[in-house]
Formats: sequence, C-alpha cells, structure tokens
Amino acid sequence: MIQQPGLPKKVKIVEVGPRDGLQNEKEALSADIKVELVERLARAGFANVEAAAFVSPKWVPQMATSAEVMARIERIPGVIYSALVPNMQGFELALAGKADEVVVFGAASEAFSQKNINCSIAESIKRFEPVAKAAKDHGLRLRGSISTAFGCPYQGEVPLDAVGDVVARMRDLGCDEIDIADTIGVSTARKTQAVMLRAAQEFPIEKLSGHFHDTYGQALANIYAAMEVGVAIFHSSVAGLGGCPYAKGATGNVATEDVLYLMQGLGIETGVDLDQIVDAGLFISEKLGRKSVSRAGNALAAKRAG
Repeated sequence: MIQQPGLPKKVKIVEVGPRDGLQNEKEALSADIKVELVERLARAGFANVEAAAFVSPKWVPQMATSAEVMARIERIPGVIYSALVPNMQGFELALAGKADEVVVFGAASEAFSQKNINCSIAESIKRFEPVAKAAKDHGLRLRGSISTAFGCPYQGEVPLDAVGDVVARMRDLGCDEIDIADTIGVSTARKTQAVMLRAAQEFPIEKLSGHFHDTYGQALANIYAAMEVGVAIFHSSVAGLGGCPYAKGATGNVATEDVLYLMQGLGIETGVDLDQIVDAGLFISEKLGRKSVSRAGNALAAKRAG
C-alpha cells in the first residue's frame, strides 16, 4: 500500500467503547461482559483502552461496575487502561483500580459546562487541580478531554479562542494528552482543521487527539482533515457505541471498524487487528441485542460469512 503524502505513517487509536461507548446504554450490562470486551480490545492491539469511569452511579448507572471491571481485567503489559474521574473521590477509586491514566474533562462551551456539571469552565478546571497533582504524584498519565469544541447543543457556535483557552488551562494542569471532542458531531473538514490548528497554538499537535461523533456522517472526513494538519491520535468506539447523556441529539462515536478500514486503505499503521475488532463489535452488539452501526464492520462480517 502506498503511503499518502502529507499524512502520518502511524496513528494511535484510543478505544473508548467500554466507557464512552457504553455509558449511555440504558440496558445494564454485567461486569463479565465489560471485562470480556476490554480484554478483547486489548488483545486486538490497542495501546490505550478507556475502560472505566469512577463517577456517581446515580448519574451514570452503567459505570457502577467500574471497580469490579478494573479489578478483574487481565492486563497486557504496555497497554494503558484509562479511567474517567470527576473529583478526588473518583481519583482514589481509579488509583485503587490500578488505572494507568486518569481522564479529566471540561467543555469549550460555557452553556454546556453549566448544563453538564453546574459550574463555569474556569470552576470546572479549578476542581481538577488536586486530581492533576495527585496523578503526577503517583506517576499516572493525565489526559484532558474537552467537549463541545466544534459546536454546542445550547449555544451553537463555539469560538476558536474559547477552545484555545480551555486547551491552555488543561496544559497548565499538566495534561500529557488533550482530546478535542466533537460531542454532537456537527463539525466538517475545514472547521476541524481550524479548531485543531487553534488548539495547537497552546499545546503540541502531536499530543492532541480528535474525538469525533458521527451524527452528520462526517467523522471519517474530519479524521482525514485532522491528519492533514498533523493530528495522529484519534478516539473511536467499537461498533459505533455511544453518545453523550448530557448532549441532546448526540449519536455514537465514530466506529472503530470504520476508522481501521480507512487507515488500512491509506497505508497508515495502527497496530490494531481489524478482524478481531469486527469480532468484538459483533460480540458487544449481540449482548446489547442490536446490530452494529459500523458499516465497515457489518460489510466485513457479511463477506466473511459468505
């Protein structure tokens, strides 16, 4: 396969299905199913799997089994197992669960921040200062996730400088990596590039990641556009699981199978086995009682079945 000019030779894909993907599912899944899903994904070659969230079960019931999942998964050396934490209580649980990376989150939209966590952006980042310090004190990776960076369900447009401001705040917390998320999936290619380039004014572009939802069918185009300006880390969710429980109209994350199929066609190395991910997508879709939304995954499964 000929390498495309101007694109990275290798990308890192962070698999977010077990956390961001499942958090919005109404049907409670057992810890057994979640453990198997995480293990399947890690065996397929992901360097980073977002496995859990230590948040209030009252607000995100699906994540109530996070401690059990983290305790039971069979770890593969070198794989980063991440956990989302909203506060020090969550951090302590993540530490006890031997998470390799903790994820803190903020929004680029003031309206979304108020609706989501009932405080301003500045206040939300301030709350994470003790978490960030504790992560560094314990030698854990710290990742910052910025939602609604491309558009907000409440305020609409999000200024580029608003994104840059939150990136700078996350940088100052000591984040090792920062996610730029299209929470409601409204971005298009040129907008994606503009937002990523603005974020890169505050933080090295090689440490920025694109987190795209496919609400308007633009996620793959946005990933390609982000690669054109130097982004080489992307999030995806097996079988296209997910959505944001606090963002009306948000549909699933871009499907991992679709992203891998794109990268394979471009000759870009991911280190992840597409066939194993197709199997993982079929597995979790069956457990949820529905078909995968991944077009590539479904096509490959049908081809395999003859």
